[in-house]
Amino acid sequence: MAAVKRNYDASGRRARAEKIREELVETARRMLLADGYASLTIPNVAKACGVSAESVYKRFPGKPALVRAVVRRALEGIGPVAAETRSDALDAADLAALAQGWGRLTAEVAPQVAPILLLLEAAAGHDPELAALARELDHDRRSRMAANAARLADAGQLPSSLGIEAATDILLTYSSPQLYDLLVLRSGWDLQKYADFVSVGITAHLVA
Repeated sequence: MAAVKRNYDASGRRARAEKIREELVETARRMLLADGYASLTIPNVAKACGVSAESVYKRFPGKPALVRAVVRRALEGIGPVAAETRSDALDAADLAALAQGWGRLTAEVAPQVAPILLLLEAAAGHDPELAALARELDHDRRSRMAANAARLADAGQLPSSLGIEAATDILLTYSSPQLYDLLVLRSGWDLQKYADFVSVGITAHLVA
């Protein structure tokens, strides 16, 4: 019985720790979007969540680490299965279905992550630490799109005139926060129209 109790206690602690972590990330996201990067502080996040600053630092060694967690959570999209996992499950042998899936996932993730990335990009020029984080996030995006381009190449979906690097640039463009900002936030497109634009654009460039 004692062993069962210890296992129960351990699982309970893990669940509570994960709940606190999620609360910290969500609180940081709200503060970041409401007041900007400069105003976001570990003590303020800790106070809002009813925990000590030391508790936050144990999970996130500094503000960049906390913001990185905010971005990664946003990239997961909506639902129990991360958007990246769902993207990887799409069949690369069917270009039309793959492009439609990417368009749909882009429209799902962009409202979550694009405003954060745009905010960080705007503030990076005034903060060397943030500039380093912005470069890291940009590198992560390029690496992800390069992996997608490699999938297309392996499936025989790239024309001979289009290499992996050029395909990476195309995928980066259509998934960029700047495109979401221009079409949805500034021009007022709805998300379905935006998703269709992304999927049609990707397909057009890959089969050209």
